[in-house]
Amino acid sequence: MEIIGYAAAVLIGISLGLIGGGGSILTVPVLVYLFGLDAFLATEYSLFIVGISSLVGSVSYFKKGLVNFKMAMIFGIPSLLAIFLTRIYLLPLIPKEVFRIRNFTITRDIFLLLIFAGLMILASYKMIKSNTSEKLSERAADKNNTLLAGVQGSIAGVLTGLVGAGGGFMIIPALVNLLKIPMKIAIGTSLVIISFNSLIGFFSSVNHVKIDWGLLISITTIAVAGIIIGSQLSKKIDGKKLKPAFGWFILIMGIYIITKEIFL
Repeated sequence: MEIIGYAAAVLIGISLGLIGGGGSILTVPVLVYLFGLDAFLATEYSLFIVGISSLVGSVSYFKKGLVNFKMAMIFGIPSLLAIFLTRIYLLPLIPKEVFRIRNFTITRDIFLLLIFAGLMILASYKMIKSNTSEKLSERAADKNNTLLAGVQGSIAGVLTGLVGAGGGFMIIPALVNLLKIPMKIAIGTSLVIISFNSLIGFFSSVNHVKIDWGLLISITTIAVAGIIIGSQLSKKIDGKKLKPAFGWFILIMGIYIITKEIFL
């Protein structure tokens, strides 16, 4: 199972390099079902893997001038605050046994996985529909849109803090539609936001869990190798054409998690 897990880590990196996001949402299921980690620990590992992978992925965009740091701050600061508060204060409040329905108990791990599955289904819908316009609107982002972007950044931060996903499927549409950033710059800016959000989220709560650094670094290294492969493939393959197919795969995974945790 670990061999399959390492192969999946390569695919996570390739998807990040090829389509600019989405792959990070598979990190927690890979850690839980292939490496046998509990969901709580998997969210912690995921933050590190996603953070380092996104940081490496953002380098090529930065070199091409496709990162808008001002917009990264507008979206990223509320997101960072939300992640910090979620990891330090909200997550520890979730009890090991959330609630019980007759003979079925919703544990903290099941609860987090169900939230994650719902997030996967939402992300898959956005990938399959993928109607985000690539053209920059002539109208500049107004104050209301900037405020909305900050609110959406906070929501993305809470979700990242809870389930360890980067949230690129929420960040990119917000940057394009609310802050009026062209798609290519939005992808590069999103990777910067995701990397800082994830790494700060990881280091803000790392002292509360026991980390197997050997396993974590090996998975991260393989995911980073996948990003490099994906970045090279992106020169020959149009990632946008693969996005809906990847969305269907994530949808199936989300449904599988719900079915496994509730019914099996």
